[in-house]
Amino acid sequence: MKKYTYTEKKDTRSGFGDGLTELGKTNPDVVALCADLTGSLKMEVFAKNHPERFYQVGIAEANMMGIAAGLTIGGKIPFTGTFANFSTGRVYDQIRQSIAYSDKNVKICASHAGLTLGEDGATHQILEDIGLMKMLPGMTVINTCDYSQTKAATIAIAEHEGPVYLRFGRPKVPVFMTEQPFEIGKGIQLTEGTDVTIVATGHLVWEALQAAEQLEEKGISAEVINIHTIKPLDEEAILKSVAKTGCIVTAEEHNIFGGLGESVARCLAINNPAPQEFVAVNDSFGESATPEQLMEKYGLNDKAIINAVEKVMKRK
Repeated sequence: MKKYTYTEKKDTRSGFGDGLTELGKTNPDVVALCADLTGSLKMEVFAKNHPERFYQVGIAEANMMGIAAGLTIGGKIPFTGTFANFSTGRVYDQIRQSIAYSDKNVKICASHAGLTLGEDGATHQILEDIGLMKMLPGMTVINTCDYSQTKAATIAIAEHEGPVYLRFGRPKVPVFMTEQPFEIGKGIQLTEGTDVTIVATGHLVWEALQAAEQLEEKGISAEVINIHTIKPLDEEAILKSVAKTGCIVTAEEHNIFGGLGESVARCLAINNPAPQEFVAVNDSFGESATPEQLMEKYGLNDKAIINAVEKVMKRK
């Protein structure tokens, strides 16, 4: 089995910031808006280099979405930046009415998603955002796994016509994906396997790879697929893998309802029903603790994936 290693850890939000910085140099239509979190979203270099294309709207997220929608009418490509909770739950009506319904070319870029926001606690964490955004007609939903992929995705969505939700995180995590062009809607097969398919997204991709290595030691061959785009879902890659392995585990830093797992379950139910186990937060809010403590408590790590694999294989 192919082994993945890393030489450094970087936060995915820095991938967004560096991707935005590059876009500032190459695409004069890209503008950026932030809701008083320029440093947290790593947007300060873009703001310094292009003050005429940066809008600090303050703690007024709903207004930010309205301004972004308006800027598209003049041909601009707005990138909004704030925490995932404020990028979705706080402004859902504005996104639905002003961006999604009218198919505005706004890139909603959301940091500090999921439990790994950590010590700020449940009021700032959000585990429902993928579900909220994927239900909006025409909305593309992307959840990247490391710094390199986040940077590549940030650059790629500028060329995509239509609204996009780009989700990334706060903590420093292994950088293990090689830099490559980002293709919206195309999953990336990281390992080949014959016994079980593990489909993971975001921070759980690295955990899935760690689980696959440990499963190999137990004689279980796991195929790991990085599903960075939740919508549109790469159904072809999932169905091809499950046709070979006969069962699947989905892993995500999101509520068990409304996320990647449910999208995969729908795909299987329509095309090729197969046993599935879910690694996700089980219908709960988060709490305040370190990211590592929360991932352990809520079962979002390699151990949880291994347990799910052993369970699903008994159902084949």
